Amino acid sequence: MDERAVFDDGSSPFHPGERAVQQRLGVRERIERGGRRLIRDAMPEEHREFFELLPFLVVGSLDAAGRPWASLLSGDPGFVTSPHPRSLMVASTPLLGDPLRENLRAGAPLAVLGIQLETRRRNRANGRVVWSNDRGFELGVEQSFGNCKQYIHARTRGEPRHLPGAAAERVPGGSLLSPRAVELLADCDTAFLATASANAAQGGREGVDVSHRGGPPGFARVDPSGDHTRITLPDYAGNNMFNSFGNIQVNPRAGLVAVDFASGDLLSLTGSAHVLWDSPDLARFPGAERLLEVEVDAHVLLPAVLRERWSGPASAGTDAG
Repeated sequence: MDERAVFDDGSSPFHPGERAVQQRLGVRERIERGGRRLIRDAMPEEHREFFELLPFLVVGSLDAAGRPWASLLSGDPGFVTSPHPRSLMVASTPLLGDPLRENLRAGAPLAVLGIQLETRRRNRANGRVVWSNDRGFELGVEQSFGNCKQYIHARTRGEPRHLPGAAAERVPGGSLLSPRAVELLADCDTAFLATASANAAQGGREGVDVSHRGGPPGFARVDPSGDHTRITLPDYAGNNMFNSFGNIQVNPRAGLVAVDFASGDLLSLTGSAHVLWDSPDLARFPGAERLLEVEVDAHVLLPAVLRERWSGPASAGTDAG
């Protein structure tokens, strides 16, 4: 039997967009074999225990218009629990002004990324919302897999910061980023990218995904142009699964949340996405293998909302995924 035919049947853990990008870049068969071993339909015990140690959780969601957004939820370690291998219970609610507040609907596709900055460990889980209320929600896990530590900036967690609460109102905006949003991106070394497949509501290998993006401060280039802003992100050698780019292949939209660990500010945005497979601009991003452009449709600035204080980065890096 032709092994390639088996790879393209309904048992593959990858949807057509991911498979197309893997094929384009010459890694299709190798990654299929690896994906069948590493991508599970339930969480192993070590992942379940890992999520319960975290003080924050990254979440990818879709709004009513189908636009991806990336968000951060926080709480004391233990605010995420796993009562069984296909369930994550999150005892936290989205920040005021975070689009996630409107996106947590029963049956909605959702992705989570657990990342432990001190150890640089990270694990991902994708699935659909089972229920949500004013205390939290449950994610029904349909895909679970880990990522290597490569490229994550190690940080040490400090004392919780004093949050101003209601005084820290959201600053919503449209397609042109505000001066403060541009400043935040100019200093940013860590962000998270949300994408979704063309058939995200189906779950399983389809759905929403959220991944880590990082680099030296200012690794994301910001270009205002008329009434909109374009953001360019370098993409470096990674795990070659191409979950994010596979989604963009069939659904060219993306969300990004950028983190200012010093001020506690978050910038969340959504827009149209385009991969530059071979561009002269690559020379401006040493080591990058391709570029991702996001043209902003809408954004929201959430000032002084990061619950934990973190040290500066202990190591520099770049990321792909």
